[in-house]
Amino acid sequence: MRPCYRPPPMQDGIQRLLLSLLKCGDFEEAANAALQAMLRSAEEALDASPHARRGRILRGTVHLRPGEGYLRLAARDARPGAGRPAEGDEDVELALLTSTTAWRSVVTHRCAVALDANAGTVRPLAVSAAPEATRDAGPAAAMFHSPDSRQRMLGRSASHVLVLPLRAPGGGIDGLISLEADCPAAMGTDFIWGELAPSLQWLADVAAPYLMNLPVRPVRTAAPDAFLPVVGAAMSHLLPVMRVFARQDETLLISGPTGAGKSRLARWCHEHSRQQQGPFETLDLMTVPEDLQAAELFGWKKGAFTGAVRDTVGAVARAEGGTLFIDEIDKLSLKTQAAMLHVLEERTYRVLGEDTRERRANVRFVIGTNADLKGAVREGRFREDLYYRLNVLPIRLPALDDRQDEVAPWARYMADRRHRQRVPHGGVGLTPEAERRLASASWPGNLRQLDNIIRRAYALALSRQGEDAREVRIEEEHVVQALAYDGAPGARAPVMERLHAAAEALVDAVERCEGPVDLDLTDAFRGFVLGVASQRFGREEAFKRFGREKLVTTRNHHRALRREVERIEALGRALGLEQPSPFQELLAEGETPSKASPAT
Repeated sequence: MRPCYRPPPMQDGIQRLLLSLLKCGDFEEAANAALQAMLRSAEEALDASPHARRGRILRGTVHLRPGEGYLRLAARDARPGAGRPAEGDEDVELALLTSTTAWRSVVTHRCAVALDANAGTVRPLAVSAAPEATRDAGPAAAMFHSPDSRQRMLGRSASHVLVLPLRAPGGGIDGLISLEADCPAAMGTDFIWGELAPSLQWLADVAAPYLMNLPVRPVRTAAPDAFLPVVGAAMSHLLPVMRVFARQDETLLISGPTGAGKSRLARWCHEHSRQQQGPFETLDLMTVPEDLQAAELFGWKKGAFTGAVRDTVGAVARAEGGTLFIDEIDKLSLKTQAAMLHVLEERTYRVLGEDTRERRANVRFVIGTNADLKGAVREGRFREDLYYRLNVLPIRLPALDDRQDEVAPWARYMADRRHRQRVPHGGVGLTPEAERRLASASWPGNLRQLDNIIRRAYALALSRQGEDAREVRIEEEHVVQALAYDGAPGARAPVMERLHAAAEALVDAVERCEGPVDLDLTDAFRGFVLGVASQRFGREEAFKRFGREKLVTTRNHHRALRREVERIEALGRALGLEQPSPFQELLAEGETPSKASPAT
């Protein structure tokens, strides 16, 4: 009769792990040490269990995901000496596929959980050494949150998985450690995880400070490409994780401040994905009224609602076989959130007005947001089940102020791209002083703001060097003057100083005119405000923020914006300027006819 397994004294295991961790210089070394200790304990427990002949320990993975995005991954096979880094590691890619169920279960129960893929169950494991909040975890099992996770676990022979939270001071959870085993004969049981969970959670708690605080191993700066032409130090650390995420079929969530480059990163992920030969479609929910969101997503048949005068293909169908990037997901109405959850879980959807037929959605979804989705869940504005379905592979894109080493390279790229549109074989350069001035500035508007500054500086350089110049040089004075339109150099000026700069620019233009300019034409400034706000927030939100919600309700805000843009053009003509209004693209979108709310 095989003797019952008794784990070694906990103190010995902790001491051995601590000695190993003290020698670690980076996250990867600490992850390897922690996984080695845990896998050794799991194999010893399996050898002493009734399942020894029919089971085997497969691998362990560390998922470090503090805050709103993954930071690092590391995996190790149970075979001796098989530790491997995350980049390009097939085991890490496979281990990610448990994330939907594993992460949600750990966050919900705040303790170790055992996953049984054959039975399709998730069982929280009571751990006596855990904080008070976890001691009440009972034996009741729930079903998998994601059928996809279960099927993919079974597809790689991982019948039983133990998931341990990486607990941060104060009770937060900054990641997880998963151990995978193959033992179909243990279906319906906790395998060996029940008796091992307390000692393994202790090891996870000991390793957590090292995993969270040690630096990640330096990586070689990635070669830029057409879709990510600038990669600084902060992005270099994220690229190994992003490459793994890009190759998955699971939903990718990209969060980050407005203008930081989420749409560009989404396109980069598409180009490095299995769907790269398919189309890349974008749907910005900021520009879609709530009552038309489902229609824009799934399409509609003629007569489906008032104004549906012809069959229209939705964004999901346009992205068939490729990638659909849905930006500003927090703007999705609760009604459409239910339809979005259905298409993510079942991979089917129904075109509005097509009552009997469901279509397959062969699409990889990439989601963008600059909002706190977890906060929106707490406030009841966002469905909790949809949040966890989206939060499988999260990436947090840093603000440009946290990527200062990228400012000058991005400025060079933007200036060169703009110049080559005018002079294909020309060249443009920034002086070292101009680059230093840009690097020392603050960029609350991120890449979008930097692009605006480069547009101005380039125009100023052309005005001095001639519009036909083949080679253009952007000097420090051009950058300073371009920044002045946003306020003082460094873009830190208060609102009144910015208004003063705008007034000075207008007076400078009037000074160059031969005759007087009607002061009433300065009413066009209101058009500039609405135009900038519409570019930043979307037309409807801009009018709402300036107290013109009634115009939005009656669908008259398009006409109102057109009148304001016409005032801007009238001012330009009075000043002798031939350039069109900078807000013409807002009018080019056309006016959306009033439509009744379609049913989802």
